[in-house]
Amino acid sequence: MNKVIAIVGPTAIGKTKISIEIAKKYNLDIISGDSVSVYKGLDIGSAKPTKEEMGLVKHHLIDVCEPTVQYSVFDFQKATRKIIDENPISLICGGTGLYIQSVLFDYEFEAGSRNEEFENQFKDYTNDELYNYLLELDPNIDQEKLHKNNLKRVLRAIEIIKETGKPLAMYQNKDKALYDYFIVYLNVSNRDILYDRINKRVDQMMCQGLLNEVKALYDKNILPHAIGYKEFVPYFRGEISLDEAIEEIKKNSRHLAKRQITWFKNQMSTNFYDVDLNNISNTIDKICKDIDVFLNR
Repeated sequence: MNKVIAIVGPTAIGKTKISIEIAKKYNLDIISGDSVSVYKGLDIGSAKPTKEEMGLVKHHLIDVCEPTVQYSVFDFQKATRKIIDENPISLICGGTGLYIQSVLFDYEFEAGSRNEEFENQFKDYTNDELYNYLLELDPNIDQEKLHKNNLKRVLRAIEIIKETGKPLAMYQNKDKALYDYFIVYLNVSNRDILYDRINKRVDQMMCQGLLNEVKALYDKNILPHAIGYKEFVPYFRGEISLDEAIEEIKKNSRHLAKRQITWFKNQMSTNFYDVDLNNISNTIDKICKDIDVFLNR
């Protein structure tokens, strides 16, 4: 069974820097596990590794498609598994939990990508009506894991069931691991410190030219529904101030970090490491000691 090391954690924690050092130590490529970095032109807002960083270690699944193309979790799963299957040891770095989980476990995706025309059929349904329709299609839906207010997931579940004629459980075999994996979760025990890092990173992105990056996309009528991009649309339309747009990015980024922490605590067997922000080398040394054990077991 091929081995997979995954470096995960909330936004702004330092995943890129740490993953590069680990990749260099074990002579590995890095597979990007970020759902936004796959798109060309979404550079600053996605905190994509710089050209200098990508020059240190070979990176996969960065800049693989235009922002007008829909790149699904199935696309990521297929591309990543191909890389993993060709290498005895692989390294994934990213914060998109579903992407990581879909690769490591026996998820099946036969249905195509989300179809906006399909979703429009249900635009007048209330959440309760939509959920009841889902239960008619598949009475065995786990209602604790798929809540009626999670509209996107409910719509996606309906689409998969109607397209394939199979119950949703056929595509969510979360308990069967396909690879021998070791998940490194980078953590900061003091949440205020993490939030401060997030706020400062957004300020840094603005200094790097984030506004111009998003405006160039907006002028082409490209409106990415991603944090760091979507918040500027009301500003361009004159509905909010620039300061309000920036604060919205910071707020949404903090909420994302909270969701990421919850995901990796509850969804997978994860090894938590408190990042020593004053001495990253200490954190890397601790991680590598455990990786050595993992690789030799």
